[in-house]
Order: sequence, then C-alpha cells, then structure tokens
Amino acid sequence: MTTPEQSTAPRSLWQDLTHPAVVVGALGYFVDIYDLTLCMAVKSVSYDSFGIKGELVWYADPMNWQMMGMLLGGIFFGVLGDRLGRLATLFGSILLYSLANIANGFVPTMELYSACRFIAGIGLAGELGGCIALVSEVLSKERRGYGTALVAAVGVMGAVAAGFVAELVSWRTNYIIGGILGLCLLVTRLSVKESGMFNQAKMVTGKGIVARGNFFALFTNANRLKRYLQCIAIGFPTWFMIGILVLKAERVFAPLLGIAEVKTNRAVALFYLGLTFGDLLSGFASQWAKSRKKIVASFLVFSAICGIIFLYGSHHWTSAQFYLLVFVMGLSMGYWAVFVTIAAEQFGTNLRATVATTVPNFVRGSLVIMSFAFGFLNQSGLRETSSALILGVVCFGLAFWALQGMEETYGKDLNYQEREA
Repeated sequence: MTTPEQSTAPRSLWQDLTHPAVVVGALGYFVDIYDLTLCMAVKSVSYDSFGIKGELVWYADPMNWQMMGMLLGGIFFGVLGDRLGRLATLFGSILLYSLANIANGFVPTMELYSACRFIAGIGLAGELGGCIALVSEVLSKERRGYGTALVAAVGVMGAVAAGFVAELVSWRTNYIIGGILGLCLLVTRLSVKESGMFNQAKMVTGKGIVARGNFFALFTNANRLKRYLQCIAIGFPTWFMIGILVLKAERVFAPLLGIAEVKTNRAVALFYLGLTFGDLLSGFASQWAKSRKKIVASFLVFSAICGIIFLYGSHHWTSAQFYLLVFVMGLSMGYWAVFVTIAAEQFGTNLRATVATTVPNFVRGSLVIMSFAFGFLNQSGLRETSSALILGVVCFGLAFWALQGMEETYGKDLNYQEREA
C-alpha cells in the first residue's frame, strides 16, 4: 500500500529537502532548540541577577526542572501525536512553550523561574519527535535520512543563535524573543499537511493491533521493551557531554583545570555549532553507507575520545583551545539526528510518534539523574573529574551495549502497525 506522498512521480532530492514538512520542521526545531538551550546560555547571568553564586543543588536548578517537564511532555505529546496526528502535537507543543518562555522573561523569583522552565519543558518535548515522525513518513524510505538530518542540523543552530543573542540582550529579553519566535512559527505550520501514512493507520483497527499511542504497550511485550530501551540508551552520551561537561565548564571544570575566561553561553553555542555540522555529516554518511548503526558507532568512539581529552588532557589550556575542543565535542555528538531517526524507524505507525517523542525526552530527562549522581559522587569525596569519568563510562557503556543488539533500519519500510503479539 502506498501513501499519497509516495504515489506521485519520482521526486528529486532537492524537492524532498524543500518539502514543507522538512522546511517548516527545521524552522520549528530551530525555535525549539533556541528555547531549550536558553536556560543554559543565560545560566550565569540569570543566576547572578538573583544573587546566586556557584552551582545550585540538583533539585533547585531550573534546568533540571525543565528536563523533568520534558519527561512528562514527551509522554503526553507522544501519545497525542499517535492518537490525534503529528500536526496536533506540533501546534500544541509550540504554543505551550512559547507562552511559558514569554512568562519566563518576567519572573521575580527563582521558584517561579523553575516553574516556568517546567511548563516550557512540557511544551518543548513535543517538537522534535512529532517532526521526525512526520518527515520520516512523508519522504521515501531511501531519502528520509537526508530530511531528518537537515531538520536536526538547522534545528541545533537555534542554540548557536541563543548563545549569540545572549551577548546582545538581557536574559529576560532573550526569553521573550524565544517566545515570540515560537508564536510566529505557528503561522508557517498552516502550510504543512498531515502524514498520509498516519491517515491510513487511523483506518486500520481490529484484534491484535496495538491501539494508537498506547504508551503502556511499550512495556507489555519483551521485544518492544528491549527495542525501546535500546533506543533510549544510545542517546545517553549526548546529554552527558552537554549537560555535565559543557554546562558545568564555567563554574566547575574550567577553574579545576586552570582555564580562565570560559563563558557558558559561548561554550554552549560552540558545542551546538559543532553539533550542526555533525548532524549533517552523520545523516548524510548513514545514507551513503546505507547503515545507521555503523555511523553511530563511529561517532560514539570519536566522542568518547573527546571526553577523555576534556577531563584529563586540557589542563592549563587557553580559553581559545578549550572552546575549540568544545566545538569538536559537539561535532562528535552529531549522531543525534541519526539517533532520533533510528527511534522512529524501530516502531510501527501506531506507536511511532510516541516513541520518537518520548525517547529523546527521556534522554534529556536523564540529565536530572546524572546531575544527582554527579553531586553524590562529589560529596563522597571524589574529584569532579573522577565523578564525570564514572558517569561517562556508564553512559557510553550502555550506548555501546544497546547499539550492538539493535536492528539495522536503513531503508526499512515504515508502513506497518505494531501488533499485540
């Protein structure tokens, strides 16, 4: 059975890359990442404005509250995407986080700051998964990797923009700008049509077919649960690198390593700039190599080496050398586009948005656990570098374990349903 998108005459690669779902999806993810990383880009200046010096305990950190919101939002918008449609997810999520960001520009206390980040996190959770599910279904199986790579690459440039704007305006104004960008994006979404594959799936019901958006079905079948946990595990190193190493660089690692004048917003911007090129490289390489797994494995090895250099090979570097390393770390983490594509390709149409939305958000939400573990290890008497090394070994170990047992999904036909058995 063919979908409306696939029943027309063959399209050129340029036509696929300029498909409204790809273009608007890329812009949507740009705004999503802009707003998601604002909490990192303006961390120091916003904390200073409330008279806070040093690191906050994990449960008081607005960034961790944002990630907890993304955990809940991932489930809510993932289920919504499979039950009501991919576009319903994209409209609802962007409206919620845009309004929360505008409110964030007026908060008088850290408690309200964290509350706004929690609400924004719920909304931010829906953008990437809904977009990747939609793009994966409207492009051909031979070319969907190009589309998802372009969405991810353009999207992560939002973090670069957030870091740059943080140099020009106050942190409150930056949040308001992010919210306004989101509201403007709602207008462009009107040109995007729902996935034909999803519309067909709505008509496929009956005994033995998993209900659309049944989140709990991921845990009632051993094979589905294994695939789901593997998808999550291969993403853990991404937020270890950005959330532990880069985000804590200014206040923890740079002073410890004897590196002066490191700024969080610049480190975050450079990491995501590297991630932009990495996403394009990994996405296109997975198409040329006709393999998702080989490319992810190569990037994991590259990023593990970068992490070791960060912790044990950068003592007394200049800030310029350190920033260059952060850029290369972002490049090494560029398998994010392929990682989310793999998640979408592992499951049938009736659970695809649920998985594609929850998987990256569970990975992001793992930062809360990592932050707690990092603080616990430090309080146990370990140096910060040793604590980070232990976390890194666990994250990368789980990722390599998961990747080894995964199905290769390049070129897989996605027009099928998950069944109960």
